[in-house]
Amino acid sequence: MVADLIGGPLSEMPERARLMLVDEMGMYPGGCANNTAIALARLGLPVQLIGKVGRDPLGDFLLTALAGYGVGTHGVLRDPVVGTSATMVMIDPDGERRFIHYIGANAGLSFEDVDLKMVEKGSVLHIGGCFILPAMDGEPTARLLQKARSAGVTTSLDTAWDASGRWLQVLAPCLPHLDYFVPNLAEARAMTNLDEPADVARALLDRGVRTVALKMGADGCFILTQEGQMVRAPAYQVEVIDATGAGDAFAAGFIAGIANDWPLEESARLANAVGALCVSGKGAAGGVTTLEKTLEFMVSAEEYGQDIQD
Repeated sequence: MVADLIGGPLSEMPERARLMLVDEMGMYPGGCANNTAIALARLGLPVQLIGKVGRDPLGDFLLTALAGYGVGTHGVLRDPVVGTSATMVMIDPDGERRFIHYIGANAGLSFEDVDLKMVEKGSVLHIGGCFILPAMDGEPTARLLQKARSAGVTTSLDTAWDASGRWLQVLAPCLPHLDYFVPNLAEARAMTNLDEPADVARALLDRGVRTVALKMGADGCFILTQEGQMVRAPAYQVEVIDATGAGDAFAAGFIAGIANDWPLEESARLANAVGALCVSGKGAAGGVTTLEKTLEFMVSAEEYGQDIQD
């Protein structure tokens, strides 16, 4: 759970002790859990968020903003000592981003902080931000996934970039408890030391994941299941305004498809569409909209007529 201060466009970093002007700057909810929860709420799904923020103005901002989006926050704790996590996001003219991040209260989120009764009442448990939740990463996350699975809850996990290079050292105990794993291709390549999407996905399936959905940006997505079903879904072409949160929006679209019992191919298309709409607006939630309007976008988009290979 992160408060994002987003400014841009910024074509270069200012020199030391110099001021540089940007056209726009604003505060938005950010972080993998916030982004995915907001997108799910916009798509019409009931969602509860579990996390930790500080007892500070940024924490107040996040809780107020989330409530405005219809996201439940009964599972959010407030740290009386550590501040709310925050990121300065600088947007390049082409929509790409640069980040300066303060991990804050997210660092203290632990297994003991999670409301297991809330988890067990859900239909899907999605964990966002693996590798930047140090008290949760690895065995605690694996334990939470196992408990959710044993209660009949579908499990899903997304990752952030692991700057420490631990990758599978942290993830390995989690993978056998995952129904869906939705990393981006660069992250998955770093985990497996493989290059081709099919090889990367098979290596992760071999470690116990039931379905791997690789986010590939402008190349859409590649999905492979334990049963051998393969889906390649092309990306939707949109003007990129701000790429912040695109991967989290994809995860939300994919979860929405799964939660609605859609076939894998249609869930993939929905995930790509939600990701595309995200980057067409400002902030991590961007242009994500209702399910009805997303489906209208899919019908009208040029790529919708392309065949999905399976």
